[in-house]
Amino acid sequence: MAVQRIEILGVPVDVCQRPELEEKILELMEKDGPAQIIFLSIWDLLKARGKNEYAECVKNADLILPVSKSILKGARFLKKTVPVRYNPFDATISILGLLENRYKSFYMFGGRKKALVEAEKNVKKTFRTLRVVGRYVGYYKAQAEEGIIEAIRKSSPSLVLLSEGVKNRELWPYLNRDKFTTSIFMYYRDAVGIFGRRIKRVNPRTFEKGHEIWGEVIRNPLKIFLLFPYSWYIISLVWNRLFKKED
Repeated sequence: MAVQRIEILGVPVDVCQRPELEEKILELMEKDGPAQIIFLSIWDLLKARGKNEYAECVKNADLILPVSKSILKGARFLKKTVPVRYNPFDATISILGLLENRYKSFYMFGGRKKALVEAEKNVKKTFRTLRVVGRYVGYYKAQAEEGIIEAIRKSSPSLVLLSEGVKNRELWPYLNRDKFTTSIFMYYRDAVGIFGRRIKRVNPRTFEKGHEIWGEVIRNPLKIFLLFPYSWYIISLVWNRLFKKED
């Protein structure tokens, strides 16, 4: 069964059942040219509305996996097919396991140097037949970008996992898409930090309840102001349900 793509407030979201994820990843491995997977949060969805570069990036992504419970609630409220919500950490582990089983290769891009070295060591220990063909730290100088692109192109990894410190985040693969002929690109901010044991992953129970935002507010109290864009999301859903009636 093909992955279904719906739209919520004009932003595409994929309905990818868990059994379909493996088939979709294998399909992307065989694709001509680079592919991109996006973990879409509610804040990303709001950013992707309208006409802007990020919106184009999302629309052109090969797989868009929702990570916020609010996106599922929005789909249900608009009477659309409700997508499956993915925990980015669990999805990343599943994808790496799939690559390992097929003796594929992997490139790590992002994070601080100490965390990246530790992350590579732990990935190799956990996924023994997964070939790590390169790594490069985040927070790099602008003049290093050309060399990073060349290193990724030459190593032709099955997956490039981007993490914190990569300029433009999810936009990086999209802006550089014409410079690659292969590879799946996936941005997950906390990947290197978690694999390198520098930061803790979100508790699975907290994620399941949709309460992960409160941990972020504790670390950065200014994020409490995200209540304002969230309120706009609710208002937009009601407006679309009453007047626009999306297909």
